[in-house]
Amino acid sequence: MPDSRPSTEEILAKGKAEIRVKRAGVVQFQDFLVKKKAGPEGEYPYLFIDKFVDLSELIRVAEEYGLPVTAKNGSVFPKGKSSKDFAHLLKKVG
Repeated sequence: MPDSRPSTEEILAKGKAEIRVKRAGVVQFQDFLVKKKAGPEGEYPYLFIDKFVDLSELIRVAEEYGLPVTAKNGSVFPKGKSSKDFAHLLKKVG
């Protein structure tokens, strides 16, 4: 895995991102998939992992990658953002 973090555009184009997270006290690389969810302004993309991840880690990932994040135990948006802030991203890619 390269040291540089992929951009939001690269993640959306690839449809996934390998992200370092701490789970149960262990640092791991996990695959997050890009999924779409309907919001009031149209569909928006978010990163999804089908595992439990600490809420603090979900917040960190959302802030660092600039996308909403959903895991088995919850969903978070980057600070001060909502679904309407991400609807335009799918129009660029798709």
